[in-house]
Amino acid sequence: MKKIYHLSTCDTCKRILKELQPLHNFELQDIKAIAITNTQIEKMQQLSGSYEALFSKRARLYKERNLKEQSLSENDYKALILEHYTFLKRPVIIVDNNIFIGNSKKEVALAKEAIHA
Repeated sequence: MKKIYHLSTCDTCKRILKELQPLHNFELQDIKAIAITNTQIEKMQQLSGSYEALFSKRARLYKERNLKEQSLSENDYKALILEHYTFLKRPVIIVDNNIFIGNSKKEVALAKEAIHA
């Protein structure tokens, strides 16, 4: 499976997608236009090891809802990601059985290496 979950309105996602070119045989899913399904989030969790790893604590809603003050479980992280796309740390890049989450330079470099291997 070769897939990238991204947000088309996010400048960082746009920059990373450009940096990863060419993306042969990749499916791109704009998570605002096409919501993440339960099956998709479960697959991402299997690859990453936890829902928390997929969760963005930088999301505006995270601060607005004062979630930092709460003790969130794995099920809470999953439910929040399914509830609103902004809670998914972006982009999520899946190359076969490898997952790369977020926009850190290291993660993007590893993803690029896997894509062009």
